[in-house]
Amino acid sequence: MGRKTGRLQVVATPIGNLGDLGARAREALASADVIAAEDTRHTAGLLQANGIATPMVSLHDHNEAQRVPALLERLARGEHVVLVSDAGTPLLSDPGYDLVRSAAAAGFEVSAIPGPSAITAALAVAGLPTDRFCFEGFLPARARERRAALAALAGETRTLVFFEAPHRIAAALADLAAVLGQERMAVVARELTKTHESIYRGTLGELAARASAEENLARGEITLVVHGAPPAAATGVDERFLLRVIAVLSKELPPARVAAVAAQLTGAPRAAAYALALRGGAAAEEADN
Repeated sequence: MGRKTGRLQVVATPIGNLGDLGARAREALASADVIAAEDTRHTAGLLQANGIATPMVSLHDHNEAQRVPALLERLARGEHVVLVSDAGTPLLSDPGYDLVRSAAAAGFEVSAIPGPSAITAALAVAGLPTDRFCFEGFLPARARERRAALAALAGETRTLVFFEAPHRIAAALADLAAVLGQERMAVVARELTKTHESIYRGTLGELAARASAEENLARGEITLVVHGAPPAAATGVDERFLLRVIAVLSKELPPARVAAVAAQLTGAPRAAAYALALRGGAAAEEADN
């Protein structure tokens, strides 16, 4: 399909400090025919601070499907559309996927103006391995679902990056410590680039205790970086034997007790045993296969 004249630019905006808006981003915002913004009231402050008066339309999780056809019509007329989220890079736990996919499929030019991202900013200051990492967005809000999600990540060797709401950070850290292990190193990056930026470092156990005792840790925007699990081969554990032990114990004991006993019997890290214990029947199936 030949490229059409309309142009969509995906523009990263500051995650806190307005001085982080780059020259190319400022030019794109000023020259666009329309800005598709996650929250027009929020973006209005950024535009006003930079003397920009470009018209805006809202595009968020609840209206994106309805907004896309009209924006595609504007692109078809040859207009320049800019997509922004409230902070950072659009589409990374922010709206915009449907618009970008639809614009690209229709043959319009889609380009990015890179810039601020809480993900890369947190990784840059965490002091944890960055050669391989995975971004998991927000953990489930409900405790049972959150623990199940963490159990599925217990063996992940890449550095893990999460976003977390301030009112859930203490519970999330407690579950991370319980499922991944108290001694796993982690960093809580709070209010990155803002006046009250704070970086908390320590083990998951230490951070969980700190979150329950320190009110400031549970304020503002939070990015959580967690060290990956050691490679399975490095633990020296017979995984098949571990699965069989957990499958048997899971028929009689709760997950926490299963993990403690299985760790003693097999030498496996308690976090790994706990993750498998949470899976219960799935562990039994693997042991039988």
